Amino acid sequence: MHRNTLLAALPLVLTATPALAGEDTQYWQTLSVGVALSPDFKVTNELVLRNSEARGLYELENSTLINYKPSKQVTIAAGYVHNPTYSHGDFVIMEHRFREQVSVDNFAKLGSVKLSARLRAEQRWRDGVTGTGWRLRPYLKASTPLVGKATLNVTHESFVNLNTTTFQKVSGYDRMRNAVSVSVPLNKQVGVDFGYLNQLGVVRNGPDNMDHVLTMGVSANF
Repeated sequence: MHRNTLLAALPLVLTATPALAGEDTQYWQTLSVGVALSPDFKVTNELVLRNSEARGLYELENSTLINYKPSKQVTIAAGYVHNPTYSHGDFVIMEHRFREQVSVDNFAKLGSVKLSARLRAEQRWRDGVTGTGWRLRPYLKASTPLVGKATLNVTHESFVNLNTTTFQKVSGYDRMRNAVSVSVPLNKQVGVDFGYLNQLGVVRNGPDNMDHVLTMGVSANF
């Protein structure tokens, strides 16, 4: 696999399913800051603002993780996600999550394409609602140099519910996100990225839902 193969695969990665209950256009903005505590430890904070044409401002997700690198390629992280949800900017409910994950960077290289992976586990609970929802989020990323310092990224993430609660109503495969983005470093510490993400929500015994998302992010590491 090389860059031309990766480019040719984009239409397949982002193909929509034919049977859909509804589609929505969304806009996600991300700010991520990482601060090194030592050569092996880093604290990261990520803020994600999500807006939707159908729901307006509907989510403000803030996650703080402690990251440990036992080796150059592997990172183990754990932390907390504060996730208030809204409808057209009006507060609806507060969701909390514990998050644990293992990332492996550049575990394989096929031509100019580097492959990375992450397995994330989450425990979710909501104020005033009983039960804790458990889920897994496996993630795969393929990256290749584009032009100059820019990098082309193609990613896939699945959401798999491990149990049911009053708010996590079904178990099993729940959602997938397929995305293409371009990352550009501005200097040694700050970078920007922008792209398109396709989110498919699986609906049992009915047509699925789909979101078309324009993404933009800024990351800084110190």
